[in-house]
Amino acid sequence: MMRDRVLPSLLLITALFAWELACRVFAVPDWVLPPPSAILAALLRDYRLLLFHLSVTMQEIGLGFIVSIVLAIVLAIGIVASRLIERSVYPLVVASQAIPIVALAPLLLIWFGYGLTPKVIVVVLICFFPIAVNMVDGLRGVDHELIDMVRSLGASKWQTLRFVRLPAALPAFFSGLRVAAAVSVIGALIGEWIGASAGLGYLMIRAAAPFHTDRVFAAVLVSALVSIALFASVTWLERQTLPWRTRPRTEP
Repeated sequence: MMRDRVLPSLLLITALFAWELACRVFAVPDWVLPPPSAILAALLRDYRLLLFHLSVTMQEIGLGFIVSIVLAIVLAIGIVASRLIERSVYPLVVASQAIPIVALAPLLLIWFGYGLTPKVIVVVLICFFPIAVNMVDGLRGVDHELIDMVRSLGASKWQTLRFVRLPAALPAFFSGLRVAAAVSVIGALIGEWIGASAGLGYLMIRAAAPFHTDRVFAAVLVSALVSIALFASVTWLERQTLPWRTRPRTEP
């Protein structure tokens, strides 16, 4: 366990040291590629600005994440419960992934303006698919013999869904949730790059124009840390909800 943490940490420290050394030895201008020390200085200097824009981005991520979870669960249940919905809606959900989200963002900007709505929609479009697909697979993957047994005991379709299918689908649901958590930041940034008045993506665009590259890197670093934190939070929630899946095995 300790080795799994030490080795990546050593690799990261080595890479940062090599980056710092290369920038100083080859006299790379800061506006082209600032060294890690300059990025850290920008992070400390502009922390209030970064926190303000982070709060806007987190609002977009939070709303989009919640909406995508609700929509994905409802659709997954509908697909499993109804052959008509499965045949008519599910192929469209899969085909929708062929449309680049970046191409839709300007249209959302035209339709909904520069406010919060288009950014939330972009987050939903990115997070919805992995949650829905994994949820469908989880609901379908329930042991049919178990379903036949509870039905033979008089359980209704709703009771079968509540007490058998949904609990059995939780591992697949959390798998999709982890993926969605990791990419949700990307959705918010895409929406802010297209058009916004605040947010980390907006800050990156504004800082890049006057070649404040250190500030751009600081915003990128904050975005990466948010993505990692969201992924870790979902992993922690899964461990609390499904402790038997992460419980260490004991040797006989």
